[in-house]
Parts: sequence; C-alpha cells; structure tokens
Amino acid sequence: MGRFFQPRLLVVAGFLAAVLGFAGAVWWYGYLAALAPLEQRARADLALASDSLTGELRRFRELAVLTADHPIVPPLLAGLTPAVMGRPVLQQIADKTGSLDMMLVDANGHSIVTTSGAPDIEHAGSDYFERAMDGALGLGHFYSAAYKRRTFVFAAPVFSKAGPVLGALVVYADVEAVEASWRGARPALFFTDDQGVIFLSSRSELVFRSRMTDPSQVPQIVGYPVGQIAPFVAHTEGALNGYEVWDVDGGRYLPAHALHLTLDLPVIGMTGEVLVDTAPARQLASLQAAVVAAVCLAFGALLFLATGRRRTLAALNARLEARVRDRTAELSKLNEDLRREVAERTTAELRLQKAQDDLVQAGKLSALGQMSAGISHELNQPLTAIRSFAENAQGFLERGKPEIAAQNLGRISELARRMGRIIRNLRAFARQEAEPPMDVDIVAVIDAVLEIIGPRAAQDGVTLHWDRPDVPVIVRGGEVRLQQVILNLVTNGMDAMEESDPKIVTLAVVQAGARTTVSVRDTGPGIAEPEKIFDPFYSTKAVGAAEGMGLGLSISYGLVQSFGGAIRGRNHHDGGAVFTVELDTVARKVAA
Repeated sequence: MGRFFQPRLLVVAGFLAAVLGFAGAVWWYGYLAALAPLEQRARADLALASDSLTGELRRFRELAVLTADHPIVPPLLAGLTPAVMGRPVLQQIADKTGSLDMMLVDANGHSIVTTSGAPDIEHAGSDYFERAMDGALGLGHFYSAAYKRRTFVFAAPVFSKAGPVLGALVVYADVEAVEASWRGARPALFFTDDQGVIFLSSRSELVFRSRMTDPSQVPQIVGYPVGQIAPFVAHTEGALNGYEVWDVDGGRYLPAHALHLTLDLPVIGMTGEVLVDTAPARQLASLQAAVVAAVCLAFGALLFLATGRRRTLAALNARLEARVRDRTAELSKLNEDLRREVAERTTAELRLQKAQDDLVQAGKLSALGQMSAGISHELNQPLTAIRSFAENAQGFLERGKPEIAAQNLGRISELARRMGRIIRNLRAFARQEAEPPMDVDIVAVIDAVLEIIGPRAAQDGVTLHWDRPDVPVIVRGGEVRLQQVILNLVTNGMDAMEESDPKIVTLAVVQAGARTTVSVRDTGPGIAEPEKIFDPFYSTKAVGAAEGMGLGLSISYGLVQSFGGAIRGRNHHDGGAVFTVELDTVARKVAA
C-alpha cells in the first residue's frame, strides 16, 4: 500500500512545485507588464506638474521683462524721478500679478524701490544680478531670510537710452504659492536643483532634503540657511527590467516600493522627480498569479481524478475528435466562403478603380473646357494685331515702302509663333503635362505683353505706366505662361476701368532677395469679394458679356502655381485693385 501511494505523493509534490513556479513566473511577468502603464501615467503626471511649474514661473519672468521696459523705471534708476513716485506703480503691478515682491535695484546692487517694505537686500555678487547687469535675464532660487520663505527670483536688465544697463528690475515669486496646487497629490513629486537639494515638492516633509550633496556643505554652496538641509529619506535604488524601482523608508506618506522617474528642466535649472507607488502593480500581479495557480490546481485535480477513469477519458477523447472533425469541416466551409468573399471584393475594387479612372478623365475634359474658354480671348488680341499689321504692310507696299512692310510681316510671323506656343501650352495642360520651369527675363515678358495690349489700351483711353528696370530681371518660370498671366491681369484691369476716370494700369517689378514680385494695379472700383477672385467661373462682368466666363484668374493661379510662384489680389488703399505675382529669383551670370 505504501509503495502504491509513494509515487502518487511524488507526482503531487512535483505538480505543486510546478504550479508554484509557474504562478511565480506569471506574477513576475504580470508585475513587469503592469509597470509599463504605471510608468506612462507617472511620466504624464510629472510632465503635467513640470509644465505647470515652468508655465507659472514663465509668467513672472515675462513680468520682469515687461516691467523693466515701463516708462517710469529708467528715470527712477537714473535719479530723474523720486523713488516715492515709482513705488505705487510697482505696488499696483505686484498686487495684480501676485508677485511676492518687486524691487528696483541700481548698478551697485542696492534696492531703490521695494513693494513689500522688506529690508534692504544685497544683490551685488549674486548670479541673477550679475547676469542682469550683463544685459541678460537673470534667474535664481533660494530661501529668503527677509521673507522667511522659498522664492524664485527673476532679474531683468534696465537699459538707458544710450545703451548701458542702469540696474535691474527684480521680481520675487512665492514658491509655496506655486506648489499649493500639488499638496496631497497622489504621486510624490519633488524638484531638485543642481546641488541635489529638493526645493519644491508635493510632500512638505521632503523640502530641503539633499539627494546627492553632503547636507553640511549645501548652505555654503547654494546659500541655504544653516541647519535647514536634511539628508534624503532612507531608500535603496534598484533596476528592474529597465525600470528604476526604489525601496523607501520614508513614513506613511511615501510609498514603500516606488517607481522613480526624472525629467530635466533646463529652463529653470532643476530636475523633476516622482515616486509612484508600485502597490497596484503588485496587487494586480498577485491576483493574476492566484488565478493561474487556482486554475492549475483545479486542472490538476481534474486530471488526477481522470487518471482513474481511462474508459471515460477514451470516450471523451473520441467525442473530442468528433467535435474537432466537425469543427474542421465548419472551418473549411467558412474558409471557402471567405475566399468567395475575397474574390467578390477584388472584383468590386477593380470596378471602383475603373470608375475612379473615368472620373479622372472627366476631370481632364472639364479642365480642358475651362482652359479653352479662358484662353480664347488671349488669342483674339494677337489675331487683331496680325490683321492690323497685315493691313499696314499692304498700305506700305502700295506706297513703295517695302522695308517697313517687311517689319510688319516679321511682327505677324512672331505673333503667329506666339499663338502656336499658347495653343501648345493649352494642349499640354489638358494632357496634365507641364514643361519644366526655366530662366526667363520677366522684363522682356512684360514688354511683349504691352506690345500686344498697346493698341487696345490706346483705343480704350487707358494709360499703361510701366516702371521698367534698366537691367534684365531673371526669374524661374515659363515665358509663354508668364505672358498669359500678365496679359490676363492687364486686360482684367482694363475691363474693370470701363467707367473710371482716369484709366491707368501701373506695372512694376520689385526684386527682394530670393523672390521677385510683379505688381499690376488699376484705378477701377476695386474687388468686391477678394476671397473668390481665383475661383473658377467667378466673374464681376455682366452675364452674356464677351470674355466674361470668370476663368482668367483661375487659370493664371494654376499657371503661377505650376512653377512654384504665388499670386494674390487685394484692394489698394488709394483705390482700385492690385495683383501681385511672386516668383523665384535667378541670379544673373556676370560675363568674365
């Protein structure tokens, strides 16, 4: 009988040991997994508290800078205004901003004006004052014996009209007022200076405890009162899978086991630290390990009972195999249905792609219609000029002046070639093709446009004022497309001045660094809706009017954008409208 029970006891003991080891592994894994969200939450709390601290101190820093520029401050330091007149002004500012004190300090470090009536504080030799006297913003923190509390100090330089620093405007911020919102916070937050002394904390018992430096040496280093610096609470630092975990013996208000995180705050010269209790992670890991152990023990008990019933196990095994076969058949059927659904979805995607291609083609045709309608009036002007030059050439031939007639025929040939380039650009736009930008003389482009538009301007009584530069101005763009843009702007200005007097269109080119600006201004009534002027089919011309489809500016916008430029329209403060085209400047090559 003993021989029969002995193997079973060994099996049970081995099983219990395995369950214990497995539960321990689950506890360890669960504990490490629970530390990750705990670290994220702690890091967020630390970042929030740090942002709150730096934001509050930034307010006092800006207060010091702005108050240093107050008109009454330099005369006070220069001795031009009595100190009794400056104190009410600074007192009012300090009361409104919640400052502990505001002082006006001369170049020797003596307080001229103070809002709290505190005794004279010697500022000379302090880092914040010396930095302010160097013309920069000074920052300091210490325990003030005059106010009997911890303070942050911001010292802003006060400059004279001639330039030298007359003194400093010093603002004191009450640290206890800043950290009041942290009192009783769940995680233990504290901020240490570069000497390792805790200067701010959500736990009052941690204030003035030293993390790294010998407490007896801290007062001589940073100026804290003697006997006020104490050692940090007893703790043991350890590393756990990349996490810094401390064992702390700090009383009932500090966690015994805590996750430690730090955050550098170089703006205020401190380091934010937080101690987060790991008890929730331990409890969660213990619960998981207990559940796993219970499940394993229950499974072991069932297995132990099942070993005495082999026949039942065989029947259960056969039934399980049958269920597996049935489930396999169901999965096969589901797999077939899934393949069919995938095929249907693939077909639907192909149809969707074809529909999208059709929409793209329709968009191209629509753009072609807009471009053709918008550029048609650009071809009418060269045709009119060609007819005029042809008639003139015929007249000069009849008069026996073939040289002048040859000049007119040359201009007709040039205009024909220009019309061909415009049509090629339109066809390229319809095919979504674009020639690469090249170096173009914008002065020559405007000269060509004024040559085309000149006869119509004379006929309509419009004065074209072209402030032409003496040298070429090279920009990045397309010659024909830039001519089309400038021509659109000039003709739009002329159309807008039908009922205006005088009728003047002014063109100018301004080169500033990497950008060149072309401006076209008219003396018309201006733009009623500037935000809509570049929308397709938006026009202020009468319905049915010639060339009033509202596509010229829209096309010009697209042309300028195609080579990296920008076009804008606005009302001029002296009346009329002004359009500006910004283009990239190309440096001219100087001949050797």
